[in-house]
Amino acid sequence: MTLTLLLDLDGTLLENDMDGFVEGYLKAFGKHVQPILDPQIFVTKLLYATKQMVSNRRPDQTLEEVFDEAFYPAINQKKEDLRSVIDAFYGDVFPTLKSLTKAKPQAVKLVKAAFERGYQVCIATNPLFPLTAILQRLDWAGLSAQEYPYALVPSYETFHFAKPNPAYYSEFLGVIGQPDGPVVMVGNDPVSDIAAARQAGLATFWLDDGILTAPEGAESTIAYDSLDEFLPWLDSIPPEELSPNSSTTGAILANLAGAATAIDTLSRKMPASAWIKKPHPNEWSLVEILCHLRDVEAEVNLPRIRKVIQESNPFIPGKDTDPWASERQYILQDHTEALSSFMSTRIELLSILENLAPDDWQRPARHAILGPTHIQELVGIITSHDRLHIQQAYQVVNAFS
Repeated sequence: MTLTLLLDLDGTLLENDMDGFVEGYLKAFGKHVQPILDPQIFVTKLLYATKQMVSNRRPDQTLEEVFDEAFYPAINQKKEDLRSVIDAFYGDVFPTLKSLTKAKPQAVKLVKAAFERGYQVCIATNPLFPLTAILQRLDWAGLSAQEYPYALVPSYETFHFAKPNPAYYSEFLGVIGQPDGPVVMVGNDPVSDIAAARQAGLATFWLDDGILTAPEGAESTIAYDSLDEFLPWLDSIPPEELSPNSSTTGAILANLAGAATAIDTLSRKMPASAWIKKPHPNEWSLVEILCHLRDVEAEVNLPRIRKVIQESNPFIPGKDTDPWASERQYILQDHTEALSSFMSTRIELLSILENLAPDDWQRPARHAILGPTHIQELVGIITSHDRLHIQQAYQVVNAFS
């Protein structure tokens, strides 16, 4: 069991005033497209599409898909017609923005030490840029992904949620297979890096830059002025105190959304020819996992939650769903349909739960196995079930992708 370390990039590993950087980025991008597009219109629509990514709450759309839907129709262009122009910007112009940033020697020292300790190191940057732009900024920080084997570097091509949505952190952990053990998020932004991660149930370390007041929602965060203080702090904390806490309603909702996006991301990594392959004769293939999640969501999870909301202390029978894999011949079913159906039902479940009043989470029920229970416990069981099958799907995808 190892520690999973999530490291923010801008302002944490790379000295980068994001306001100034974004201003320079937009100015450079507008100038680059000026021969074919009005720079002001281009930048305005780019900012609008970026806001749509930040606010996205649908687990069935990547940020790139959200961006494309908002951006290209607004500038009356087809994506394929602008591809060479945009590629040229990130290849030739974006590298010049390095002058707006500065490497942090203490960040390089920390990352090296983390890998030497055997930690699983991830770059938990806001995935609002293409992967090339994020990898370039890692290079500027002296932390190239070619040199350091990060477990994950997110980007708008693959992620569905952005900071400060707490589901971003749940999605992150799902994509790397829901690792067991302690997890710590390190960042400088009190809202996006700290409060949001804590809402998702994660331990955090705040680089406070001399600010002495913790942000709302992060009162128990330990904050230091320098990255140099992180490892000594980490060594002083019992590992069990750094394990994710998934029991709060905020963490539960984040986990429900994040699990759906993780399943989508893992599914996209699997070639069509491998969906029916099993790592072992007694284990499930990815299509069987997807069909199982789809049917449990539609026939167990959603009806149970509706029943507890609509009735007074109802009885909830147990249900053995594992035999469905063979009884319903999941191995022969269409994986695309299974994923789509699961997503639709999960979105419906999230919509119901997000509209619950705080007291409604304690609405009682009588479960055949658990005995007296309530909605919060029942939904917690759903997130535990998700976690189990994300770990299972992660192993299958890594075996055959």
